[in-house]
Amino acid sequence: MRYLFILTLFVLSAFLFKTSVAQSGSGVDISSNRPWNSYWIGAPYDFGKDYGVYYYRKSIDLATKPSTFKVHVSADNRYKLYVNGTLVSLGPARGDTYYWNYETVDLAPYLVAGKNVIAALVWNEAQFSPAAQITVRTGFILQGNSKKEEILNTNTTWKCFRDAGHQPIPGYFFAASKGELVDMSHAVKRDWTTATFNDSAWSGTVNLSEGKLKGTAWGVDWALVPSSLPAREMTYQRIPILRSAVGISVPPTFPEKKTLITIPANTTVSLLLDQTFETNAYVTLNFSGGKDAGISLGYAESLYQKGSKGVIKGNRNDVEGKEFVGRIDSLIGDGSKGQSFTTLNFRTYRYIRLFVKTKADPLVIDDVYGTFTGYPFKQAAAFNTDNAEIKQMLDIGWRTARLNAWETYMDCPYYEQLQYIGDTRIQAMVSYYNTTDDRLARNALTQMDHSRLPEGITASCYPSRGTQVISPFSLWYIGMLHDYWMYRGDDEFIKNKLLGERGVLDFFSKYQQADGSLKDTPYWAFVDWAGNLWGEVKDKDGSAAIYDLQLLLAYQWAAEMEAKIGLQDYAKIYTQKVAQLKATIQRKYWDPAKNLYADTKEKTGYSQHVNALAILAGMVSKTDMPAVANGMLTDKSLTQCSVYFKYYLNQALVKAGLGNDYISWLGIYRENMAMGLTTWAEYSDVNTSRSDCHAWGSSPNIEFYRTVLGIDSYAPGFSKIKIEPHLGTLTNVSGEIPHPSGKVTVSYLLVKNKWQIKINLPQTTSGIFVWKAKTYVLKNGDNSFVM
Repeated sequence: MRYLFILTLFVLSAFLFKTSVAQSGSGVDISSNRPWNSYWIGAPYDFGKDYGVYYYRKSIDLATKPSTFKVHVSADNRYKLYVNGTLVSLGPARGDTYYWNYETVDLAPYLVAGKNVIAALVWNEAQFSPAAQITVRTGFILQGNSKKEEILNTNTTWKCFRDAGHQPIPGYFFAASKGELVDMSHAVKRDWTTATFNDSAWSGTVNLSEGKLKGTAWGVDWALVPSSLPAREMTYQRIPILRSAVGISVPPTFPEKKTLITIPANTTVSLLLDQTFETNAYVTLNFSGGKDAGISLGYAESLYQKGSKGVIKGNRNDVEGKEFVGRIDSLIGDGSKGQSFTTLNFRTYRYIRLFVKTKADPLVIDDVYGTFTGYPFKQAAAFNTDNAEIKQMLDIGWRTARLNAWETYMDCPYYEQLQYIGDTRIQAMVSYYNTTDDRLARNALTQMDHSRLPEGITASCYPSRGTQVISPFSLWYIGMLHDYWMYRGDDEFIKNKLLGERGVLDFFSKYQQADGSLKDTPYWAFVDWAGNLWGEVKDKDGSAAIYDLQLLLAYQWAAEMEAKIGLQDYAKIYTQKVAQLKATIQRKYWDPAKNLYADTKEKTGYSQHVNALAILAGMVSKTDMPAVANGMLTDKSLTQCSVYFKYYLNQALVKAGLGNDYISWLGIYRENMAMGLTTWAEYSDVNTSRSDCHAWGSSPNIEFYRTVLGIDSYAPGFSKIKIEPHLGTLTNVSGEIPHPSGKVTVSYLLVKNKWQIKINLPQTTSGIFVWKAKTYVLKNGDNSFVM
């Protein structure tokens, strides 16, 4: 009955989670390429397929403190590695069994002369695991980098204990992790990671299989590869505001500062905490006493209007007249002093509801706080303006992008945590324009390539233990390859991906009719959450303009890459297919009466989507361009682009010559801000949007630099730079973006009806400056103009 009661409480767990994570996936010694002689280990009599939380320990004695002590570590599903009580590594970075990541970490800073304990928390969420989690079975492995470190190799000399205090809380739909139920009286206490802990009652471990690097065995469950990613950021984060307290009077310093709160015996308390912005964090709850008390931490992006059945959110800042609906973690107190727990995985939230129901023993809340986590992006771009609205948009967009970047890009951190191609293409471009770090983008491109089905097409999202296919997303994958090639270069990296590009296009070629138009392409034909573009817009014969245009763009990108770094024969084939598709699209879908491209050849519907892609694909003549652009902007009978597809719409309008109006097209972002969002919502219907944090809406963090400041790539690898600003009403603005060879800086200042313009290009580049339809040559270094 006690467990049944707690499951109704919306409760939380939390292990004290130190923030000095030191792992590095990019600093692997060459000696790590030698064969491993460690074993994947597990608990005795455990088949490894069920939900379980496991603890591993090994003690070693060192004569002196070493200057370096590198090890390679991995697990299935996940691990937290500790040295003498300090958290030093988390992982492994998500991948698949053919490319199972291991992290490399130098333990030396945490080791001492004398006795040392290396400990690992390993867990398998089994049927409750995130959709992005691929698995073989529960297992843990650690390999010393050289002979001296092999003393730590995993084998039967390690000790193990299974935590009976952990159980899953299934909850409603989440593709992310489910909640945890933790009974403190059965849980292993936090000092298990230190040398003072007595592990004499722990059992030994069993060897499951030898550790094998990828390509070193004819068959292997985990084909080990070094992670290409750095350690994720871990930053201490206080929760600043208490929005409501029911059943208790709370000191004004709580929760912003560490403040003791005593909850009397036989008392029920509910506290609503407000981070004031959305975040991803491991929430730590420290408490004492409270034997058999039920404690719950619930997490929500926003609250819901009462009576709306979890549909209407309203202004995200408002809490009055609203109810809490969210994912939960639960725990049961054991009455001891200094109980401390952190969830196994991070949680996403703006609001936390802390609910406590004590029994005969009072409970003291010692502290509650978060540890922010995310991919360690550092912002290297700057947009300097006195326009507060623009600054706020850029801040919200950057936060949205950061919360959706962890070990992969994610569509949303709260619900799914899946790396979808449609989302990821935009997210990678945000990374190129705002950071110097393209490792997560390279990782995404590689994983998408690994996801391809035998028939050539990619999965819609990857890694994923299931296989979902959104066929048009494979075409955006080719766009992702082209983006990387244009903005970051690395011909060899892209060249190795061209086989996959050819496989995707070969798949689509099988569904092209004699005139080149696609017909009845299988799988999910999703385009956008708008109108019927989630897969139902087709002619009676199964064709539609939106699919033909996406294919046309993919052929164009592929032809360009093949011509420069691939095979000329493919370039010729794709160029011929481009010409055929252009003629077919013009014949089938152009409506001269409306000066628009129709969705289907029956011309019964029209969309911004089709006409935007027609412009981007070079279908629209200069003569027709004004009418098409005007129709997209003013004809509200057209299916309107969602916040996601506005990425393509706005690019098309800029290409049509309307870029000076860019800032006026950002109404959906103003609506988000007016509704109190601190990240961009998934849908254009902000009031009922499922996810409050979707990075596909962060395109302004590209376009304020590419469109407004006008900085764009003009050749593969950003080797040539085009500067074509669209300043609108701005009269004093400057900024910079990172570049593979340094940075590009620009400034525009209007003084007495004269523009003072300064442009600085990296030393190894050149470019052009376009101003009022005239083109000027740019040299590397400083360039100045008075216009």
